[in-house]
Amino acid sequence: MQRRVFSHWLASAVPLAGLTHGGLLHAQTALKEGSDFVRLSKPVAVDTGAGQIEVLEFFAYSCIHCYRFEPLFAAWKARQPSKVQARRVPVAFSDAFVPMQQLYYALESLNLLDRLHEKVFQAIHVDKQRLTTTPAILDWVKQQGVDMTTFNAAYNGFGVAAKVRRATQLQNVYQVEGTPSLGIAGRFYAPGQGPRTLVVADTLIAQLR
Repeated sequence: MQRRVFSHWLASAVPLAGLTHGGLLHAQTALKEGSDFVRLSKPVAVDTGAGQIEVLEFFAYSCIHCYRFEPLFAAWKARQPSKVQARRVPVAFSDAFVPMQQLYYALESLNLLDRLHEKVFQAIHVDKQRLTTTPAILDWVKQQGVDMTTFNAAYNGFGVAAKVRRATQLQNVYQVEGTPSLGIAGRFYAPGQGPRTLVVADTLIAQLR
């Protein structure tokens, strides 16, 4: 989803694509700087230890392309060695995205991502629920059987607010213009290219090693 058309999903539904992991096998691994990836002019500070490679997936729950990409990224993340630390970063192309950022980090803080992360995508893109406002989000979370006192404390807490600020900062320093996309090792930015995005990541990681 491009920054300038972030609200397009509200106006029309896009059919789901049948992306499979097998598609990665046919992608070319010869990368072209400037199109496959961008080398950052100024390195970004990473949150990983020495000898580790940080990979950030910039995403938005409201992005249909992120919904399609999610199972690919999850499978890719699961098979990475310990030296590769991959995590998701919810973006905010406008203030309208902030409740979705809070939702992600509240679920993370309560160890509910494994149970509800994919369900958020499904609620938006399959069930057509517009989980972009706090009331809509709280109503949906309650329907999932989550203790609302605990969730509200996390959703409105300082910890989540700090992570939201950090996510937006990372988005800005990586100059993210669309989702899903990847930030790699504080040095590279890979714009979304469907399954090929992960081939770009694998190639850059191999070079860094």
